[in-house]
Order: sequence, then structure tokens, then C-alpha cells
Amino acid sequence: MTANTDAITREYLDSILITPQYLDSDLPDISINIFGQKFSTPVMTAALSHLHNICENGMIEFAKGAKESDALHFVGMGEDDELVDIIKTGAATVKIVKPHADDNEVFRKIEHAVSNGAFAVGMDIDHSISWNGEYDNVLGLPMRPKTTFQLTEYVKASKVPFIVKGVLSAKDAEKAVEAGAAAVLVSHHHGIMNCMVPPLMILPEIVNAVNGHAKIIVDCGIESGMDVFKALALGADGVGIGRNLMEPLKEGYKGVANRIDTINRELKTVMARTGAKSIQEIDPSVLRFRNF
Repeated sequence: MTANTDAITREYLDSILITPQYLDSDLPDISINIFGQKFSTPVMTAALSHLHNICENGMIEFAKGAKESDALHFVGMGEDDELVDIIKTGAATVKIVKPHADDNEVFRKIEHAVSNGAFAVGMDIDHSISWNGEYDNVLGLPMRPKTTFQLTEYVKASKVPFIVKGVLSAKDAEKAVEAGAAAVLVSHHHGIMNCMVPPLMILPEIVNAVNGHAKIIVDCGIESGMDVFKALALGADGVGIGRNLMEPLKEGYKGVANRIDTINRELKTVMARTGAKSIQEIDPSVLRFRNF
């Protein structure tokens, strides 16, 4: 039986253990600064789409939840008008564009997002090849792999920070930095392929490859403040959460905000119990790894 990537990711997250440090600790500040803006939490909403089946105006409610939590908000596929309405919520919004075969459509979506006030834009590079060994097609839209040169052109056109999503190797991280990306998003798209390396397992290699030249965000399988702490301790600047916010979204934006608040409180608890008074003080030496 082929190993399930999501299950492997959960197993790896749970294999990382914490050593507490109680003396000289205090309640921490969990705020971060990214692309020149301060946010109250390193928790970010993942780049989701088509949430209308969860609650009415699901995408808008999701954005409102991020706004309520003062969290950076990512958004995936969707109509142009929907993106405008999302940005109007006041949430600092990152529009992730699919790797469309038609480069004109990529540039059009970048321009539309930026002209309507997107905080940043990016591309989901892992949605280019389908399971059947052909170029991917998402909801009738043909996709194609992108080159480093093409990424460079997207970065130039964006005029706001550009994020490369779907990075899961040091080599792709290096190429993203070469292209001028402001951040990489370490993600396996919730198991777009079986047997993929867990994001937190590869994260230290990516941190070394980026070498401070770009921000690093990680998602996939993050469910709690403990998970967030582990990602931050391994070098992430921010942590995306998606599926764990879907059940709370049934209650609208308040449900999303309440769940993020719970995760924030869990994160503060772990930080206080490991001696970290700020995100910058999180010490990776408190991590221990059992056999995986």
C-alpha cells in the first residue's frame, strides 16, 4: 500500500518532542512583522477556495475571521469579483495564482489582485502535473510547469511581495530566491502526491537554502499551537492553517477567529513553558526527535 502523505506528515509532527524550560519565563508576545506590516500572530489562513459549501459566503467569512484575528490571509482560486469582496473585508490578503498554461492569464490575475489592493501575490507551482502523467487541468483550466525565468517575470510584474507556494525542496527554494521571491511557502498541498516528505522534515534544509533572503511560511497538517511552535522552532516565519479551520467556519467568521484564538493561546503556553518571550526567542534546542 502506498504511504499516505497526510498520515506521514501527522506522524512526523507527533515525533517532535519538547523539553520545557520554566525558569525566567513569562507570558510571550506572539506578534510578527512580515513585508513591513505587523500581525498579532504567526498563524495564517491557508490558501483555500470554494468554501460556499461550508457556510454562506464562506470565502468572505474566512477572510473576516483572519481580519478579526489580525492574521495574514491567503486565498486560492476564485472569481475576480470574489477576490475584490475578500480584500474589501480589510484582511491583508495574499492571492495565490494557479500555474495557468496561458501566461497572459497569469499576468492578468496578478495585475487584477494588485490593482484591487492585495497585500501580496504568489503562485501555486505544484499544480502543474496531474496524477495521470499529463499536464494538470483544474476545473477546466489547463496548467503547465513554470520555469525560474517565468517566475522572475511574475515577480517583476507583481509590484508587491511575491510568494512561491508548493516549495518542498532546497533546490526549488534556491530557484525561488533566484527569481526574486519575497517568501516561499513550504507545502505538499495536502498530499498532492503520495510519499512526499513532511514539510517540517525538509524545513531546516529550506531554511539553509534561503539563508535569510526570503520569508518562510509552512502549511499542511498544522492543527494546534504545539504544531505551530514546532514549525517556528524549525525556522518558519509564519504557519498556515486550513483544514483545521473548516469545522469552525460553519459558525462563520467568529468560529474561525475563535479557533485561531485557541491556537494562539496554545502557542503562548508552549512558548512560556520553553522560555521564549517572543517569536524571535523560540529556541530550536528545546526540540527532541524520536525515531520516525
